Amino acid sequence: MTRFIDLSVATRDTVSEATPVTVELLGHATAATVLGLTPEDFPDGMAISNETVTLTTHTGTHMDAPLHYGPLSGGRPAKSIDQVPLEWCFGPGVRLDLRHVPAGEGITVDELGRALSAARHELRPGDIVLLWTGADALWGSEQYLTDYAGLTGEGTRFLVESGVRVIGIDAWGLDRPMRSMIEDYRRTGDRGHLWPAHLYGRTREYLQLEKLANLAGLPAATGFTVACFPVSVAGAGAGWTRAVALLG
Repeated sequence: MTRFIDLSVATRDTVSEATPVTVELLGHATAATVLGLTPEDFPDGMAISNETVTLTTHTGTHMDAPLHYGPLSGGRPAKSIDQVPLEWCFGPGVRLDLRHVPAGEGITVDELGRALSAARHELRPGDIVLLWTGADALWGSEQYLTDYAGLTGEGTRFLVESGVRVIGIDAWGLDRPMRSMIEDYRRTGDRGHLWPAHLYGRTREYLQLEKLANLAGLPAATGFTVACFPVSVAGAGAGWTRAVALLG
């Protein structure tokens, strides 16, 4: 029997989101009037409800498409989220334990190599790599926006050139926190500090899964399949995603 582990956070308004989320409820009783009827016209005095949600495509667990990183990837028009091949979004999962990397620091190629050795795994094309930082424990707090480790540009290149199409992380973003990157840029004047993992996607196309959760619930570093199909928003650079691990 297949076991399912939800790797997604619930989309809601929280201080862990950089932008507000609003949900306007059209309740069961009120909905009847929108249809030109009354509650009494329905069994139990209740029609069918609806919700109007205002949010960004980067709210909650979501997938970034190459278009998010820039208009071109590898010299060709970058794919929007509705153009992402579905076969990229289903494959063997690899959880890399990087919980020891301090918040604000970058996850380097050496760190990735050590995590792969600990997992006893050699990357193969089609692997979906999940970076386990432990930051999802902060979901629901303001610290979720600032206290996590992020992937370096060199680390991104290493994974993508190993055949990885999807890189996920259980943090607000794949790169280091915005504050850390901007502080280093202002201190050094080096633009290479600004979103290097994202901007590598202008060289070779790949997908990011951000705001994952429950990576601790996976029984091992490998031996599971990840399904992470994004909502097809035409022309958008990202789409909401229900990421799930399948075991057994």
